[in-house]
Order: sequence, then C-alpha cells, then structure tokens
Amino acid sequence: MSRRHFVNFFQVGSLVMLLVAVALLAAIATMHFAIHGAEVQVPALKDMTVAEARSHTSGLGLDLDVDNRYYSGDVAAGHILSQSPAPGTVVRREWRVRVAESLGPQKVEVPETVGQDERVAALRLRRVGLEVGITARIPWSGAAEGAVLAQDPPAHAQGIAQPSINLLVAAASTDAPDGFVMPNLNGLPVVAAQAELTRVGIQSTAKFVDVPVGPIGKEGTAPVLPLRPGAVIAQQPPAGSRVEQSAQALLTVAK
Repeated sequence: MSRRHFVNFFQVGSLVMLLVAVALLAAIATMHFAIHGAEVQVPALKDMTVAEARSHTSGLGLDLDVDNRYYSGDVAAGHILSQSPAPGTVVRREWRVRVAESLGPQKVEVPETVGQDERVAALRLRRVGLEVGITARIPWSGAAEGAVLAQDPPAHAQGIAQPSINLLVAAASTDAPDGFVMPNLNGLPVVAAQAELTRVGIQSTAKFVDVPVGPIGKEGTAPVLPLRPGAVIAQQPPAGSRVEQSAQALLTVAK
C-alpha cells in the first residue's frame, strides 16, 4: 500500500469514527430528553381554589383528583387543604395528584337519626349537606329491620372533621352481623357507656386511673374543671372504628 493510499484510509477511518461518536452522543441526548423531558415537579397547591389547582396542574401535564373533603376553620371553603405527592416531588407527566378540599368551618348541625329507617336517615343527612359514611348491620330483635340503632358522630356534635355520619342499622335476625361502628364514649359516665355497648352486644371492661387536678389558672381566666369521677376519658377501639360484635372494648375511667 502506497503512502498516499494509507493517508486516505486513515482519513476515512477517522471520519467514520467521528460520525459514530456524533451519532452516539445524539442517541444519549435523545434518551436523556425522553426520560427527563417526561418528568415534572409537583407544585404547591395548598390554599389555591380547586379550579386554580386544576388549571395549574393541567398546564404541567398532571391530573388532579379531589378525593377528600374536610371541615376547616383555617382554610376557606373550596380551597386546597393538603396534597399528595408533596410539593417539589418529581413525577412523570400524567401523574395523579390527590388533594383534600376545605369545606370551611362546620356550619351544619348533625341531626338525630337513631330510630329512623335507614333510607329516611340518609335522606335527612343529605338535606343538611352531610353524607352517609360506613353503614354496619347487626341483628337486633328490639328494632325493625333497617332501623338506625346508633350513629357516629352523635346528634348535635361539634368540631367534626368530615361531613360523613357512620350508621349502625338493625338487620334481619337471619343475617350474620358484619360489624359495629364504635361511638364516642368520652365524657360519659362509665355505666352509661357500658350500657350503650351492651345494647348492641359489645362486651367491655373498665380501667380506673387517677387523674391529676390541673392548675386553677391565671387571674381573669376561667379555671379548668376537673374530670368527673366515673367519666370515660379514653376508649379502645377509638370512636368511628368498625369492630366485630365479638370485640372487647376497654374503657379508661377517671377515679
């Protein structure tokens, strides 16, 4: 091979290697763009209206889903209370961002549904802007099938978190019990609390504890009243829990 041919061969080889390197770099850049170009950072949505949050996330290629609504004295009605994933999280486009919407302060009074037919109770709750939450059924010979035996939160409750009321409904005697929604027993005399549980077939035990008396308070402020002896101060399972009829409730009671 002549020197001239060798030089030409070397030049062609160098050119081929350069083209391969350029193609490889282009492929790496394309892959990087394909992977990272499809990612987006989740924005902070708290305190936005649902419409603003939906518009903002849509512009980033994200889907917004309102999956919970809560009462709040701090965040105005119709605004975002919380979100998941958290702000700053990097996700792929078309990721679903779940948010909780504020209903503002609680303005409705929880109606009394105990003793009413289940359908009538549900209609009454919806008329005041509340929803039926968990409905548990248990055979109960002392009430007509479909009658509401208990509700949680109870009637006239204040400071509830969600606009949903759990119901315990009487089932036909041939139906197997499928659970019980624990009521809020805090503050009730232990005798009344145990009677409430016994009425629906739940056994309970009481644990009595000493409760220290708090400070009287500074001048000009109302004193904190001590707990009444015999009052329930804690319960297990907690209020709102769904339990089987065979469950054993533990009541902590002030001495």
